[in-house]
Amino acid sequence: MDSTNQIALELGRKGYPEGTMVIAEEQTAGRGRWRRRWHSPPEKSLLFSMILRPQIPPELMPQLALVAGVSTARAIHLQTGIKPGIKWPNDLIYEGKKLCGILVERAGSTDLCLVLGIGVNVNQERDDFPPELQDTATSLRRIAGEIIPRVPLLQQIVESLEEDYQEYCRAGFPPIRKRWLQYEVILGKKVRIAMGNSEYWGKAIGLSENGELVVLSPQGEETKFAAGEVTLCREE
Repeated sequence: MDSTNQIALELGRKGYPEGTMVIAEEQTAGRGRWRRRWHSPPEKSLLFSMILRPQIPPELMPQLALVAGVSTARAIHLQTGIKPGIKWPNDLIYEGKKLCGILVERAGSTDLCLVLGIGVNVNQERDDFPPELQDTATSLRRIAGEIIPRVPLLQQIVESLEEDYQEYCRAGFPPIRKRWLQYEVILGKKVRIAMGNSEYWGKAIGLSENGELVVLSPQGEETKFAAGEVTLCREE
C-alpha cells in the first residue's frame, strides 16, 4: 500500500463515515509531518488511518493531533507498561528516540473532514531501520526486549482514541490538555522551532489552553506556537 492516509483522504472526500479505518501491513510511500518519508518494514508496525468528522471550527484542527498523541501514549502504556513521552505536538519518544508518528490532514474544503494517520514502531530490530535512523528511532520490541502482539495493541489504541475523542467533542480541550501534561517530555527543555525558513530558540515553558506550545526566548519574551517542527536541544 502506498499510504493509508492518502487512501483515507480519498475515502473521506467520497463521503465515507466517521470512524472508517484504513490499515496496512506495509507502506511504500508512507509519510509523516513535513512530508518526511515514514519507514515501515512489513508486518512489524501498526500503520493505520481513520476518518474523523468533528463538529469544531477549522482553527481548532491542530488540537486533534494532541488528542491522538495522548490516546496513543495512553494505549501503549496500558497495553505494554511502557510509558512513552510526548514531544509537542504529538511525536511519541522513548529515551530521546522516536517511537510513533502521527499526521492529521484535512480531506475537504467544504466540511471539516480530517484523516488521522498513526504509525507505531512495534517489532522492529535495529537493522530494520535505515542507517540514518538507527540511532534516532526505536520500537516497543527494542524497549521491552520481547515481541509485542500487534492486534491487542491496535485494539487498545482504537479504544483509547474513541474515549478521548468523544470526551474532546463533549468537553473541549481541557481534559485532553490535562492528560497530555502527564506524558509530555518537553517542558523545561531548550528547543528549536522551525517554521518554513524561520527558526526560533528558547525554553518550552507551557502548553496553552488551546494546545499551543509556549516558549520563553533568551530575551525573556513569551511566544505561543500553534505549529512548527520542534527539536529538543542538548543542555550545555
